[in-house]
Amino acid sequence: MPDDPGELDFLSFVDFAVARTTAELPSVDADAMRLSLTLSRLASALVYDWESTVHRPRGLSWSGFRVLFVLWLAGPLEAKRAAVLTGMSRAAVSALVNTLERAGLVTRRPADHDGRAVTLELTDAGHDAITGAFQEHNRRERVLADSLSKQERTQLIGLLEKLMTSPAAAEMKRRS
Repeated sequence: MPDDPGELDFLSFVDFAVARTTAELPSVDADAMRLSLTLSRLASALVYDWESTVHRPRGLSWSGFRVLFVLWLAGPLEAKRAAVLTGMSRAAVSALVNTLERAGLVTRRPADHDGRAVTLELTDAGHDAITGAFQEHNRRERVLADSLSKQERTQLIGLLEKLMTSPAAAEMKRRS
């Protein structure tokens, strides 16, 4: 591990950060810190890769892709449900849908049961956009997944699902 921060990159910073933090604060749980930093940094690196190689060249942002992806798979949804399934705020989804609607990818209409709520739906162009983007997105996913054997993938998925369904994760979801 380099001691000079100028020699670090985004992912190698984890080792450096854990070493420096635990040297100054010995009571810090280094394993928990390493796990959190590694997951966070890997997720950020993946999103950056997908956005720069797949989505931006197609005129989509990462957030736009997430909304289109949810509408593609879950069908027409009220905006508040789309917000929950994308992990975004209602305000963020509303602002994003303005852009997606102008691009002809999404339509919105009053919800059948509540005139104040809106239902979001993919247009044919939106369907074409998300299916084309997802095929390339999945090719990028495979680049990373191919680093692991089938058994390692299964084990990692199981461990990540265990974290996602833990009481701590449930508490985080309640706050969002």
